[in-house]
Amino acid sequence: MSISVSIVEDDAQVRASLTKLIAGAPGFECVSGHSSAEDALREIPRVKPAVVLMDINLPGINGVECSRQLKPKLPATQIIMLTVYQNTENIFNALAAGATGYMLKQTPPAELLAAIRDVHAGGSPMSSHIARKIVQSFQPPSSADPSSQSLSPREREVLDLLARGFLYKEIADQIKVSYATVHTHIRHVYEKLHVRSRTEAVAKHLGQNRSRREMTSML
Repeated sequence: MSISVSIVEDDAQVRASLTKLIAGAPGFECVSGHSSAEDALREIPRVKPAVVLMDINLPGINGVECSRQLKPKLPATQIIMLTVYQNTENIFNALAAGATGYMLKQTPPAELLAAIRDVHAGGSPMSSHIARKIVQSFQPPSSADPSSQSLSPREREVLDLLARGFLYKEIADQIKVSYATVHTHIRHVYEKLHVRSRTEAVAKHLGQNRSRREMTSML
């Protein structure tokens, strides 16, 4: 028995390519194609596909909200988000809305067909990049930022004074170096912490200090 598939994709060319792929593959049947979530919400409950390929970035109602509204109407239908986005928040929002898989649009045709078979058989297909992001999101942050570990003692001292509100000239007077030397130290701090402003550097510094204090209190 063929796996029935509906496609929700606003790009007409992409929708046509997906329709051609599914309709031409043995064991698959494309039962409907939709250019908007609004159209999909009206028509898909009527055709009851086994699988829906859902674009996340739709005009009007987006793919995540469409999935959220569609799933209660068709609990047996499996939804695969098909998108160019690898944003972790988008991934979790889609899964929370009822999607069972999350694949990138650049997925090769054979892999996409395999993903449809997988989700239909009870799996949760995801591209390797997506799976890695999900795994990383569950891993605890390291106890200390490696970039902060690369700061020299003098750079740490300058950053600490910066966090305490000292001006560049005041820092120079405090540690007995020239204004230009302070400026060089701060430039290196920015580069190592991957920040672009005093505010970002201080915020990162204070956040790391807070994390170290919390870990010490647990010991």
